[in-house]
Amino acid sequence: MRIMSELPGLAGDKPVHRIGGSDLCDLFGITPGMLTTLGKRDIVVRFGHDAYDLEESTRRYIASLRETASGRGGQEQVLNLTGERARLAREQADAQALKNAVMRGENVPAVEVERAWGDILRGLRSRLLAVPSRLRQTVPHLTTSDVTLIDRELRDALQELGAGGQADAND
Repeated sequence: MRIMSELPGLAGDKPVHRIGGSDLCDLFGITPGMLTTLGKRDIVVRFGHDAYDLEESTRRYIASLRETASGRGGQEQVLNLTGERARLAREQADAQALKNAVMRGENVPAVEVERAWGDILRGLRSRLLAVPSRLRQTVPHLTTSDVTLIDRELRDALQELGAGGQADAND
């Protein structure tokens, strides 16, 4: 970081400390675009091309931050701050509601749901794939082509429902 200090003039003025734009951005933790915005709002004091008054700019920037934080900043800053506070409060409330629901047992981790549904679906798939074989035993008048047709329809239905590769593996 480079800061240039100019000695006081003959009139006994205070020394002036100049800083470049990128160094001022680093110091304030802002982007160059934000520095331009602060310049337009007369918060940073510009001496010329890439030269800013370090002391006065810092003083004004801190004053601006204090006004915004206390709700006395410009209308846009107050609205932004209020909106951010409301968003944060909603996120915290949502997170707490989720924690409470988990503690009460109202929410179950997705892994447990997937495991339970996986077991149910595998059992259902097995039972459906066994239907043609059971029909062949219990309804003897069905022809082989009838049983094959029923088997194909069940496998196609399973395929459409997402039992995908498992239904094809038994073809």
